[in-house]
Amino acid sequence: MGVEVLDTELTEQRLNQLTQALGSGMFVHVRNMLHDMAPSDVALILESSPPRSRQVLWQLIDQEQAGEILEELGEDLKDALISNMTPERLAQATAGMDTDDLAYILRSLPDTVYHQVLQSMTSQDRHRVEQALSYPDDTAGSLMNTDTVTLRPDVNIDVVLRYLRQRGHLPDATDMLYVVDRRDQVLGGVRLSDLLTCNPSMSVRDVMDIELESIPVDMPANEVAQLFERHDWMSAPIVDSDAKLLGRITIDDVVDVIRENAEHDMMGMAGMDDAEDTFGPVVKSTFKRSLWLTINLFAALLAASVSNMFENTLEQFATIAILMTIVPSMGGVAGNQTLALVIRGIALGHIGQSNSRWLIGKELAIGCLNGVMWAVLVFAAVWLWKGEIALAGLIGGAMLINMTVAGLAGAGIPLILKKFNIDPALAGGMVLTTVTDVIGLFAFLGLATAFLM
Repeated sequence: MGVEVLDTELTEQRLNQLTQALGSGMFVHVRNMLHDMAPSDVALILESSPPRSRQVLWQLIDQEQAGEILEELGEDLKDALISNMTPERLAQATAGMDTDDLAYILRSLPDTVYHQVLQSMTSQDRHRVEQALSYPDDTAGSLMNTDTVTLRPDVNIDVVLRYLRQRGHLPDATDMLYVVDRRDQVLGGVRLSDLLTCNPSMSVRDVMDIELESIPVDMPANEVAQLFERHDWMSAPIVDSDAKLLGRITIDDVVDVIRENAEHDMMGMAGMDDAEDTFGPVVKSTFKRSLWLTINLFAALLAASVSNMFENTLEQFATIAILMTIVPSMGGVAGNQTLALVIRGIALGHIGQSNSRWLIGKELAIGCLNGVMWAVLVFAAVWLWKGEIALAGLIGGAMLINMTVAGLAGAGIPLILKKFNIDPALAGGMVLTTVTDVIGLFAFLGLATAFLM
């Protein structure tokens, strides 16, 4: 916690210094400051700056750092900066970039620019990126890097160690070397720690892990992240349908997937794009948010139409108009608690066909129990407040109905949306709010009309 606070204060301090230097026209000083920062810190500064300052800062960044900085940026800001770069500068910035990040950048380019950037690349870079682009987005293939070191099973450890010394370096985040046969099919893996501690006269076959688990190239990215989390992997080999080694995925790529999923769920609950830029342009941000606001407006009008059906009741009983928001509000909170739990379970792979019915039954029971408990409490509160036992009983009954429905809807809505390939994190909250508002108002006003009119 203390480190987090220190990092935040340091970032704010650097941002203030850069802003003051830019305002004073001290561009050389700003360039030197950016040069001394790590690419991840420069990316954070860019994401924390208004659009006008970003453009100036980006022009002052060393071209040798540009690719590493682009890898650290969010999608919106990355796309905005890339759109203003020439194909030659983009090719220069992406030289040596990880294959998965390079593939993402090229996917976001118009076709004409895409081909120009490819032509500006070396043949080696062009080959590896074309291979990465052949796999669908958000799959293991789109995440993998092809910088793998392979071994043959019959080679001595001493020979391997001499080869590694002669090679001079290993790809980043290498914790294991993969053992393959002559057809490049994965036979196992050898940990670097084992290479350094075993007898050099032993063969690779003697020390390799034959239980090494490979990941199919077409596996969805979220399932890859679940495997890494479950097994505490640092890296994993990627294979095709014939078990032929294609590349590897490392933990840094998986962390990006986990972070993106978390941002997606958090922003989706508010009906927003998880890639939205905090300091993005006003007009662009406004249009991005307008879709779900429009849908929410129609949902609100639907709830208002329920109130309109009971206009006579509201005219005769002013107290009802005062109390009518309590039931939908409590149902909405209870439903959103269940909704968040189920969406998290879906994201973690905990929920499937085998246990979804049990989960719905559990949340229905919780909704009923909550309904009884809060119905009694609100009955007592309204009775003591207004002194009308009939009105207190009506709002208590409506609370029981809506809390029960909220529990059922909170569990059922995300499962139904998932079945129809609709993102529960994006649409679930809006649908649930509509259900609890409509049911809550209808239950309360309907009971009031039936028993008080």
